[in-house]
Amino acid sequence: MKVFIRVLFIFCFLLLTGMDTNASAGTEKTKAPDFSLKDLSGKSISLPSLRGKVIVLNFWATWCPSCVSEMSSLNRLYIEMKPRGLEVVAVSTDRSVGDVNEYLGKKGFGFRILMDDDRTVTRLYKVFSLPTTFLIDRNGFIVEKFFGSYDWADPDVRKKIEKFL
Repeated sequence: MKVFIRVLFIFCFLLLTGMDTNASAGTEKTKAPDFSLKDLSGKSISLPSLRGKVIVLNFWATWCPSCVSEMSSLNRLYIEMKPRGLEVVAVSTDRSVGDVNEYLGKKGFGFRILMDDDRTVTRLYKVFSLPTTFLIDRNGFIVEKFFGSYDWADPDVRKKIEKFL
């Protein structure tokens, strides 16, 4: 019985970690699902309105320590690469705009922060852990997925992004 449980656990782990990774493997591009969400001021922003730019689409929450730890790094990436056509979009899965505004305080992040309080877009992108980030090329295809927190100044990570700028 123990062997069966171990095999089942390994199978489930491989299934979850290997889900929908074809964009990273370079075998086939996946079209990024279109969506529209409101920013912190209530203005609706759609993914198609950003076509023509390379998009770093980050799913995060204020209650997630690793999400919060990478926000400054994402902002530096955005500031540095925005002139070359990079757009950073952070999709908050928090239930309340107030929680997000309280966290942001005077941090002054320059990139867009959108609210997915009912997690519709989070489910659409099959995000099962936070943070999860998608790199979307200028034509709207997912070309890379990043699971977990990243240092966006890391040269290897930067190369993956610069390839599409």
